Amino acid sequence: MSGYTSDPRIRWTEWLPWLAAIAFFFAMPEYLSLGARVLIYILFALSLDLILGYAGIITLGHSAFFGLGAYTAGILGAKYGITDPFLQVIAAAAMAALLGIATGAVILRTKALTLLMLTLAITSILLEIANKATALTGGADGLSGVKTDPILGLFRFDIFGKTAFIYCLLVLFLGWLLVRRLIYSPYGAMLTGIRENTARMHAVGAPVYWRLVLVYTLSATLAGVAGALLTQVNQFVGLNVLGLEPSGDILVMLILGGVGRLYGAFVGPVIYLIAQDYLAKQYPEYWYFGIGLLLIVVVLFARGGILGIVDKIGAPWLQALSRHRSSAKASAR
Repeated sequence: MSGYTSDPRIRWTEWLPWLAAIAFFFAMPEYLSLGARVLIYILFALSLDLILGYAGIITLGHSAFFGLGAYTAGILGAKYGITDPFLQVIAAAAMAALLGIATGAVILRTKALTLLMLTLAITSILLEIANKATALTGGADGLSGVKTDPILGLFRFDIFGKTAFIYCLLVLFLGWLLVRRLIYSPYGAMLTGIRENTARMHAVGAPVYWRLVLVYTLSATLAGVAGALLTQVNQFVGLNVLGLEPSGDILVMLILGGVGRLYGAFVGPVIYLIAQDYLAKQYPEYWYFGIGLLLIVVVLFARGGILGIVDKIGAPWLQALSRHRSSAKASAR
């Protein structure tokens, strides 16, 4: 489902995740809070897939944008009385975009291990700033008392997660439309070309550096929006949104689903967070062992992630269906 195509129309199979989300809303109302969290991390994973899966930018610091967006929304709602949810999201997106273009303009001149270490350094610096600026961020205790107005003045965030789920689903849908439109465009084809052979893209005169800075900034913006959503849903933000751990978690989610496949960002967080929720209840001290074992199995036996397995199983059926359609058209002629 990834890559540039001359026919970017949405196929019927691409509506299945959205239909599943709507069915989940009605079928499992007691899990809507968990569902909202899953939707937020899908958007976060989607932002990472944009730079890792399509542009080939390796990073361990994507939580810098996620955390900055989360703290921006939290500080506005708790310290400055700006409680409109849309203003909080816009401010979070703007701050993450500014950080994205400022850091991307520097670190994207490097590559490989240097790039990886610089991305990690950026999120580590932000983590330390958030830890020390206790008057603004709450430090290690976190920032509580974050206030968010009802959506459109009508739909208040409640403990059951109904408003949160629908709100996050709509924002995710808009983010998905943006990312999909981008990757199924000539610009998306250029990103894939940069990932596959940077030297050749330079040879044909493509502005490689600025294309990477642009996609890095867009990815940062989406991650900032995801962070703001998490703060609004929880009405709290802590240091756990920054540092290596959230960056590692989202990378694991993406690998589980399938890197560079667009919908791998949908599958991975669902599997990861459901497994985390179950294992943490059953084995609170060893749940990371189960996640690690799952990741090892996927890496060893499903190089394309879970979607890679689905493709291998479904490919013969799709080929048979295609042959059937071709023979039917030939008979009709």
